[in-house]
Amino acid sequence: MSSYTTYLDWGGNRIRSTWLPNAPMPPHELITSVHGFCFYNGQIMLVDLNHRGGDIPGGHREPGETPEATFRREALEEGYVEGTLTYLGCGEVSHEENPNWQPGGKYPKIGYQVYYRMDITNLLPFDGAFESARRFFVDPADVARHHHHWNETLNHVLQAARNA
Repeated sequence: MSSYTTYLDWGGNRIRSTWLPNAPMPPHELITSVHGFCFYNGQIMLVDLNHRGGDIPGGHREPGETPEATFRREALEEGYVEGTLTYLGCGEVSHEENPNWQPGGKYPKIGYQVYYRMDITNLLPFDGAFESARRFFVDPADVARHHHHWNETLNHVLQAARNA
């Protein structure tokens, strides 16, 4: 599986995003968020975050938290699931072509989003106490139709998750 690069418009700024399958884990201080695909009985779990529509679990790292711990926390908070993890790779997010990037801001000039596959082993009762309104399961072939902001990068990550 090879890398994939695309450019994103982020508030009018040009951001380069590159999917790096099986890349070594980046330095933790450069990891801004952690996400993943959760599989259960051949289907993928999506969560409805604040009624936006389907999304995969994930979010920002808390201080001192490892990427694995971040994803475990996010999957538990958003989807009420636990399971075994497989590291898939990372997305490199580059602000090198963003004239509005500011040193010392929220994001590093080159940061990373880490991705995992979770094989759900514990499906807990859904409580909705955090930011997701519901969880639901879809066939992997239908994920793009149910995800609120599907893109080609996620398609590459999904293929890696299906093959893991």
